[in-house]
This record gives sequence, C-alpha cells and structure tokens, in this order.
Amino acid sequence: MSQHKHYRACHLCEAICGLVIETEGDKILSIKGDKDDPLSRGHICPKAIALQDVHEDPDRLRKPIKRVTDENGDSRWQEIDWEEALDTTARALFEIGEKHGHDAVSFYLGNPSVHSYGMLLGGPGLYRLFRTSNRYSATSVDQLPMSMASLWLYGHQALHPTIDIERNHYLLMLGANPVASNGSGWCAPGVKSHIKRMQSRGGKLVVVDPRRTETAQIAKEHLFIRPGTDALFLLALLNHIFSEGLDNPKHLSPFVDGLELVAESIVDFTPEFAAVHTGIEAHDIRRIAQEFASAEAAVCYGRMGVCTQAYGGLCQWLIQLINIATGNLDKPGGAMFTNPAVDPLFTTKVAKRTPRFTSRVRGLPEFNLELPAVALAEEVLTPGEGQIKALFTSAGNPVLSVPNGKLLDRALEQLDFMVSLDIYVNETTRHADIILPPTSALERDHYDIPAYMLTIKNVARYNEALFDKPAGSLHDWEILSELSNRILKLRGAEPIDPLPPVQFLEMGLKMSHWEDHGLSVTKLKESPSGLELGPLVPGQLPGRLCTDDKRINCAAAEPLSDLHRVRSDFAKIEQGALRLIGRRHVRSNNSWMHNSHRLVKGKDRCTLLMHPQDMAERSIEDGSQVSIDSRVGSVQVKVEASVTMMPGVVSLPHGYGHNRKGIRLSVASEHAGVSANDITDERYIDRLSGTAAVNGVKVQVSAC
Repeated sequence: MSQHKHYRACHLCEAICGLVIETEGDKILSIKGDKDDPLSRGHICPKAIALQDVHEDPDRLRKPIKRVTDENGDSRWQEIDWEEALDTTARALFEIGEKHGHDAVSFYLGNPSVHSYGMLLGGPGLYRLFRTSNRYSATSVDQLPMSMASLWLYGHQALHPTIDIERNHYLLMLGANPVASNGSGWCAPGVKSHIKRMQSRGGKLVVVDPRRTETAQIAKEHLFIRPGTDALFLLALLNHIFSEGLDNPKHLSPFVDGLELVAESIVDFTPEFAAVHTGIEAHDIRRIAQEFASAEAAVCYGRMGVCTQAYGGLCQWLIQLINIATGNLDKPGGAMFTNPAVDPLFTTKVAKRTPRFTSRVRGLPEFNLELPAVALAEEVLTPGEGQIKALFTSAGNPVLSVPNGKLLDRALEQLDFMVSLDIYVNETTRHADIILPPTSALERDHYDIPAYMLTIKNVARYNEALFDKPAGSLHDWEILSELSNRILKLRGAEPIDPLPPVQFLEMGLKMSHWEDHGLSVTKLKESPSGLELGPLVPGQLPGRLCTDDKRINCAAAEPLSDLHRVRSDFAKIEQGALRLIGRRHVRSNNSWMHNSHRLVKGKDRCTLLMHPQDMAERSIEDGSQVSIDSRVGSVQVKVEASVTMMPGVVSLPHGYGHNRKGIRLSVASEHAGVSANDITDERYIDRLSGTAAVNGVKVQVSAC
C-alpha cells in the first residue's frame, strides 16, 4: 500500500496552521507543521496532531442513529439508514412547524460550524425555510460584542481589524491569552515567537488580566484587574488621552466624527474613579495612556475576557476608539484590515442595528437574526405561543457552553423532537431523537472563510480532502441540502439542486479584490501550502467602510447610552465577593477535544485556581476538594493554590463536565471534570449585546 503526503490547514481554530499529513491507505502515519505555509511557517500546536485521534476515534459516529424505547421505557441508540434518518427528521420539523408555528422550530450552531465552509454555506438555506426567530449560536457566548462594535463603527459586523504584529511597537492586551489559545479574533500562528520578535526590536507587551496567564508571563508588564471592570479601565485610558490632548486621529481625521462628543460623555470616568474599582493604580493608568499614545505603532486588543462579561459591548467599542483616537487604526503596526481572497463583506448581508425582534420570555434583542443563547432554555420551558418544540443543533454542545447548563439539560428533555448534526453522542446530543453524523473533516475539502479576515498577512489556502468519502456517508452540506429538499417537497415545492461548496468558493474568489490576479480554485490547488498575497496594506479606509456615508461615527448611540448603566452599577464599591473567570489551555478547545488521550493525559487540568490568601481566609487546603456555589448551582472540584491569581478571583476552565449519563465519550468520561457552566448564570449578561457574562460571576468557595 503506497504512502501519500497531503497538505492541509488545521480547522480547529483561527490560527489555521499549515500541516503536512502522511497517510498509508486510510491510516494517518504522521502530522507535522508545513514549513512552506506562508502564515504558520511550520508552527503547530498539540491539537493539530490530535486530528488523527478525532478522525480515527472509535466513539465517532459513522452512521445515523435514532433513539428507540423498549417496553420497559428504557431507551437505546439504533443505527438507521440515511433515507429513514432524513425522512423522519424532515417530517418531524415540518409537522411541528405546521402545528405550532414557525417559531416552534429552533436552531443552535456551535463553533466548529464556522470552520467547515460547507456547513457555513449550506446551513442558511435550511434555516430560511422555517423563518423562525429562535436561532442561536455560540456567537453570543463568544465574540458577539466584537461584531456589534464593528457594525457600529465600520458598518459591517464582519469587518474586524487585526493586529499587525510584525510592525507593532506597543500591544495592550486585555482578557486574552493567545499563547494558550493560538490567537482568537486574531490569526497569528506561532504568536509567542511574533511577540518575542516585537520585544526584541524594543516593543512592549502589556497584559491586563485577573490571572497571570501564559501570555502575561512573557509580557513586559502585567497588571491584575478585577473581573468585569475592564470598561472602567478603558474609559479612564480614553479619558486621560482626551484630557491631556493625546488624541490625534491623524490620517483618519477626514472621515472620523464624534470624538468630541465621546470626550464630553466620559469626562467623569477618571483614572482615580477607575482605580477604586479595577485595582489598577491611577498613575499606572495615566502612564499606560501616555505610553500608548506616544508609541510609534500601538494596538489595543481584547478578547474572551472582555467579550463575555457584563460590559462586553462597551469594552469592544472602547478598544476600537482608543485605536482610532490615537491614529493607530489602518496604520502599519497598528490595527489593520485584511484583503481576504473571499471577502464576507461582499457575500453576507449587513446586520440591522435596530433589533428586528426580541426573545419571547425576556425580551432580549436579536443580532444578525440570532437571539442570545442564554434565552434558549427559557424559550423551551415557558409555555405559550412561540414556545420551542423542536431543536436542530449543528456541531454544538450548549449544555456545556451556555450558562446554567443544568437548566438547559432539563429543557432539552421536554422537547417534542430534537435532531443533531454531530459526530458524537455528547452532553447535548444525548437528548436527540436522531443524530446525523457528517463525514470526518479530513474527508472534506477545506477553506476557512472567516479566519482569513483576521490574518496578520493576506494569504489564501484551499486543500482537498485527504480521504475519499466513505460509502454510505454524507458531507455536512449534503445533509443540510437533503433536509431542505425534503421539507420543500412536504410543502409542495420543487427541490433545489445543491451546489458543492467549492463552486461557491470559486464565485467568492471572482468577487474579491484579487480577481485581477487570476485567483481561482485551480490556482489554489496548484499551491497546496497556500498563497501569500502580501502584507496588510494601510489606506484601506475609508474605502473598506460599509457605513452609508463612508465615515466612522465614534459617538454610536448604543454604547453611549450604556454609560448610564456603568455609572449606576459602580456607584458603590463592592467588597468580599469572589469572582469566577475561565481559562484556556493549549491542549484544549471548548468541549469537543477531550476525547483524545494525548490531549487530556497528564496532570488534571480541571482544577480551581485560587490565591493562597483567599484559601487561608476560608480554611481551604491546597489540593483539597472545594464546593463552588452560585445562584444557579454548585460543583465540587479540587482546588489549586496559585499566586498567578488576583486575590478575590478564582478560575475554572471551560468545556469539562463529561459525567452526564448517556454520553459516548470513553476518554473524556475518564477525565470528566466539572462544567463551569453549571454555576454560571443565564441572567448575568451584557445587557447591551445579550452576550453571556460567564466571566465575573459571583461565587462562594468553601471546603467540602
């Protein structure tokens, strides 16, 4: 049997590291970094090597299964053929929609959906058939505030600036740990080496975080900050920049409006006011503002820690304003825009700034036709018109990803019908009536459309499948298309011949900035390690803006109005409460990479990090079991003393809790841990965006 060498971009996160995979027949022999990849240059992390474990996992579903119940009321899974699986699913969704109305059918998309362009392109056709208001995704427990800020300022929810790290001199980072995450909302594989090169030329990295993270440990400076107070820190920075006349938009001035109004609106958010609540001294806030404004090229950047908190929308708006006010947007070494080979600005509709509808129970606003995921459980559990009766999940595990997972667990048990497009029986899909498993990611071609909006240089990479599609299997986009056509038939409409995703890709390439360069799928195939299309280029603005007047209005009404909430919430100084934050690990990726032995082996990572001072005050011993309690629940876990934690803050990783009955994840079950989202609170949200505030939740910790 002959050996073959394949080239592939890793599909697990935004880093999209290039891989060289050697195979023999249907077996993977090795996975290594692709040194010819123009973006990653041979860098990979342990997760990429574990792609073999996912592909070969005996727990991975290869055929559709349905739940059957015996005469004793006990249920089990039974393999069925695709015709039965698709017919049953289409009929159930159609009948529930006909009987209870279109909002009775709901959809939830998980993060892996974004990194499968077949699912990304094939899903909307199915969702549109139901015209349901009940669409949810991991976006609202992840990066929704980034999208909102981009919409407010730049006119499109997908127009995110990225960090030009190769020319940067000052990087101010909040709530992000790219050394562990490989970069999130920022595509910079091998980020540690990029940071070190920046520092070697005299640049400075400043990390503001409640934990001394892996990234903070290589920074020039780290400052502890109390969870949920980042907005005050950012407001104080901007206040000082304005009050000291450090603001100078420079090349942006001809098309930037509203900075004066912003300055007037935040005059009371002084460094002294921020210091009381954040724990960061006023003189440090002033010094950082001075350093940032005077740096040759600076960027302010914030990710999960500032997105998934009570003021996420405000934080992301302020981060952009700091870059704009100091002239560091659309500037070499600053926050810059890519020119992707397939540009979502041309292929996706602009979201509406004013919500078109709200959730039925709590009145939470939609964004880009999705409701906040924190509303999903209550929309299932609350009777009345519009109550969710059927749920379609796509590569998602909201029981472990959405606040108050136990409440969602109970809600899913009450559905009339649930179907999951997924490769595992996990904590969420165990509730399904039918599970539809797509082919392995390595049995599909790959082009990561969203990631190329965030890269540190313009690149494009298309890779064909490593393995042929097994007989009797379907790709994710084929499953979605088959369901859509069956529902159309039930409605008496004509089916639609599906286009393979690669044809959409070809059309997207023809619409791009690179059309004149003859960019095509054929040309990408000829360069399996990817094509370098050049560095990030300044002067993208105002041309790239999607605002009606091609201007940036900094004084967006939505975040300005949210300042009243901040003033009210921080009118008093809070004492005593512990605040919970999450944490990332380079060998973990949300909840679905824990079934790989090579990724979970070694020291237990699902522990509670706690400062020794906080432990002593509660008579807690290092290594003992503790109870973590919040409004919604309680979990018990081993505690680990750590001076990397800010006093008053505790940290529990996300994505564990593989101890629920009925899951079929043999390795993960042996390293079950506890779910942080069994104690996060679905009522604790960023009221501006509806994003789940999973960071900064009030908890009590006590010895068991």
